[in-house]
Amino acid sequence: MTQAPTPTADTVRRLVRSLLKEGAAGGAGGAGPDVRPVTEGGEHSTWWVGTRHVLRLAPEREASVRQRRELRLRDLVRPHVPVAVPASVAHGDWAPGLTYTLDTLIPGGTAEQHDVSAIGEADLAGLLTGLRTVPVRQAETLGVPRAAPRSLEALRRMAVHAAERLAADDEFDATRLLQLTAPGAAQLAAQPGTSVLVHHDLKGEHLVVSADGRVRGVLDWTDAVVGDPAEDIAGLVIAVGSGAAVRAATLAGYGARPCLRGLWLARCDTVIRLTDRLEGRDDSPLPLLRTQLRRAWEPILLERVTDLKEGDSEL
Repeated sequence: MTQAPTPTADTVRRLVRSLLKEGAAGGAGGAGPDVRPVTEGGEHSTWWVGTRHVLRLAPEREASVRQRRELRLRDLVRPHVPVAVPASVAHGDWAPGLTYTLDTLIPGGTAEQHDVSAIGEADLAGLLTGLRTVPVRQAETLGVPRAAPRSLEALRRMAVHAAERLAADDEFDATRLLQLTAPGAAQLAAQPGTSVLVHHDLKGEHLVVSADGRVRGVLDWTDAVVGDPAEDIAGLVIAVGSGAAVRAATLAGYGARPCLRGLWLARCDTVIRLTDRLEGRDDSPLPLLRTQLRRAWEPILLERVTDLKEGDSEL
């Protein structure tokens, strides 16, 4: 198998120079555009290009397939959501079989840099509402895959073992997981007929947030699936905290069941991910994982799983 090339600053600069008019991407004196690697995680090699563009290069062929699908999906999603979705000003292959997209930069920071305000929560509610209106059949025609709902009970059992490891290191109070029992997890199983388009990676670095706390855009749609809407609620729990995420989901019209399911997916995920990191199975930044754990375990009013009414299963 041929090894995929590694993009360098010179590779990126030559590519961008061929795509943008002289001076359009920054730089002076004919030196070409100013290009800088983006340090955040993600499987794409991502570069800032001047002050107005972002270049994302797929590192292997499967990522290229997802990136081509993403370009079409963003056009489908854009009319349905109230926040910006990146727009490509150029796309193609940067190496044989490996794609790139040069996107216009959406101004703002990230949810890791700015807190989301009350109006920002309304922006997130609009995002969740809009994703429900994207025609699932059209998304599947573009190649967006279906994803089966995760078993919350299986995740709960994994989290219980992980929490014991964290408790031994004084990282977490394992008794907090006792709030979610096996019967409670069963009540929060995903309901049939509730599949929608799911971004599936709503972590903090993919939410563009302005200094005033408004959510201005959502980045990286390569992991989108048709599936369980609680996964996006869980992503928001980890990105902006339990309270803000549940308020946004409730404002979007989701009932207690999907909100609680998303909350507990996030809580179990954060316990497991931090344990994986401490045991060397994950290389994510330790401070970020601890912050995500804290966000997911913020106490909220909608906390315990009790008998849910049938209406609570509805969107």
